[in-house]
Amino acid sequence: MIKVLIVDDQAMVRQGFGALLAAQPDLVVLGDAANGAEGVAAARRLDPDVVLMDVRMPVMDGLEATRRLAGAERPKVIILTTFDLDDYVYEALRAGASGFLLKDAPAADLIHAVRVVAGGEALLAPSVTRRLIAEFASRPRPDRPRPVSLNALTARETEVLRLIARGMSNQEIAELLVLAEQTVKTHVSRVLGKLGLRDRAQAVVLAYESGLVAAGE
Repeated sequence: MIKVLIVDDQAMVRQGFGALLAAQPDLVVLGDAANGAEGVAAARRLDPDVVLMDVRMPVMDGLEATRRLAGAERPKVIILTTFDLDDYVYEALRAGASGFLLKDAPAADLIHAVRVVAGGEALLAPSVTRRLIAEFASRPRPDRPRPVSLNALTARETEVLRLIARGMSNQEIAELLVLAEQTVKTHVSRVLGKLGLRDRAQAVVLAYESGLVAAGE
């Protein structure tokens, strides 16, 4: 069973999402919280696999709450937002979120998102993934040094990381490089392990902020 915690300051959102997820045979909703501070406390007490985290909340916003939860292996955080290009979303990804989803996404997308993130993958809303990556590409961070850990990657692993940063799925990478999809999964796993990253979302951030991938690539 995948254990879920819902953190949102709107009671109707918490109740609606809770009912939807609880109706799935492989999901269980442990509880909910109305702000980031309550969410962090609940996550530490209940130990969920996935936290659905609203961005804008009183007392403590989703960004700070995500940052406080990101140090541990669990839980994985999915940021919920009304805006597809909200600055808070970028900062939440940098803080350790495993992805984000628009609040008005279809119910099936929400259920899929929880399962994907619980399984160790990253989740970026399909409708805005390319725009999100383009936005990262247009925001160089010259103050951030290139991680030495990038030197540990093989040429193939570096190539795979570049393709991840372009928003390509394992299947798309496999087709482009003429590799078996399982081989690509192995390369992705090694990339994340060598760089100390939790998932693909963090790989996208690192690739752009380190300068490995530049705007227009």
